[in-house]
Amino acid sequence: QVQLVESGGGLVQAGGSLRLSCAASLQTFNLYTVGWFRQAPGKEREFVAGISWSSGSINYADSIKGRFTISRNNAKRAVYLQMNSLKPEDTAVYFCVADSMAAIPATPRSYDYWGQGTQVTVSS
Repeated sequence: QVQLVESGGGLVQAGGSLRLSCAASLQTFNLYTVGWFRQAPGKEREFVAGISWSSGSINYADSIKGRFTISRNNAKRAVYLQMNSLKPEDTAVYFCVADSMAAIPATPRSYDYWGQGTQVTVSS
């Protein structure tokens, strides 16, 4: 069974930083596009960032560009999201996603594999 497990969420004050990690059980992880979505209560899931299998292509949502950095370590079958200069509007459950494709779509339905989510709360 494919598993994606997020960690690193928590409570921080505005302006602070967190690093989210996602560990994958996929043996073919290196061939997958991976990324992060987030969902605030009562809102739709929102694309945050994505990265191709070779890290040659990276895409960020405009709302976090310049503040968040996505990276991956294929040897560890892991993907990371470094979040700096956090704002209260970044508060959400963050999900790790993956799929075997070349593109980095921003639509949730494009990804077959999802983690359980990790809560990020940014206080004022």
